[in-house]
Amino acid sequence: MNRFFQGKYGRYFLPAIILQSVLIGGGFATGREIVEFGAKYGAMGWIAGIGIFVGFTVTAVVTFEFARKFKLFNYRSLLKELIGPFWVLFDFIYLLLAILIISIMASATGEIIETTLGLNYWVGVIFITVIVGILNFFGKEFIERFKSFGTLMLMIGYFIFAVLVISSTWQDAISVISFKDTSFVKDKFNLGTVLWSGILYVGYSLAIYPSALFTVRRQKSRKESVFSGLIAGILMTIPWFLTYFSILGFYPNVNVLGSSVPWLQMLSGFPSIIIVIFGVVVGWTLIETASGMIHAFIDRIDSQIGEHLEKTLTNLQKGIIAVSTLILSVLLSRIGIIDLISKGYTAMAYGMILICI
Repeated sequence: MNRFFQGKYGRYFLPAIILQSVLIGGGFATGREIVEFGAKYGAMGWIAGIGIFVGFTVTAVVTFEFARKFKLFNYRSLLKELIGPFWVLFDFIYLLLAILIISIMASATGEIIETTLGLNYWVGVIFITVIVGILNFFGKEFIERFKSFGTLMLMIGYFIFAVLVISSTWQDAISVISFKDTSFVKDKFNLGTVLWSGILYVGYSLAIYPSALFTVRRQKSRKESVFSGLIAGILMTIPWFLTYFSILGFYPNVNVLGSSVPWLQMLSGFPSIIIVIFGVVVGWTLIETASGMIHAFIDRIDSQIGEHLEKTLTNLQKGIIAVSTLILSVLLSRIGIIDLISKGYTAMAYGMILICI
């Protein structure tokens, strides 16, 4: 198993898989994110998707190659080289965005688990909090293996959901494209508006890139960085387009596009077992996203402690930090998904873009 992770899989695929696993919770799980950053534009929404693919790929290639070349494997070290003294601002926004993304997922997960599995909202949230604490307690190698298996299962799950929805609404989606329907958005917009929506999506997603830095240690050449970045761009964009075309079959139905969890609405006509599976999958995405983002933050704290005090955090301390961050996110989650995504994500996206430019 170690040889497998140290070989081509670890150099080409693992950094991409870690990125996708962290993105999927805050980027795709509910479907609300796709509505806000593309699907609401109906027949023109695919333009945002193209911008997202290019943005994800270029950012992944540059991040991997810079980290590999200068041996910068935690985001504090990387950002000090990239943006100098502004790394402190990134640090502040990163933590806010991590808490925001996790709180959105916590809110969605509690709601979905309550709806699909009949469990109390807090049962699901507490269970996931414990799992995230355990993952950070056991560290890097355990997280790598957990995410490799978990991401494969998540991709299979979302592919199944998309196939079920798209196959039953394909003609409606074709009609939206044929008639160039963009009626859900009442205000005037143009191609640039849609493309900017995709750029904002990439902007708030900049927070996920530190989560994969610890895997870049295995890369030895620019070729590996470039191909790994391309794989990351593909893996991170496929779920976006699957969700976009699924939503397109219901466009401009306000019950779907106005829902806090559009996926639940799109799957409502299918057997209850599908809804239950969806509840499990969304719970898993929160674990993947929360563990990845919190692990990156813990790595950053650990490196600074090592630099100044010549010691590192214990596994117990890492677990406590992870659980504390998740509890803060859960408290924030009570604000509501739609407001958190439409206002919080957009504000954080502008902050990320301004600092990194």
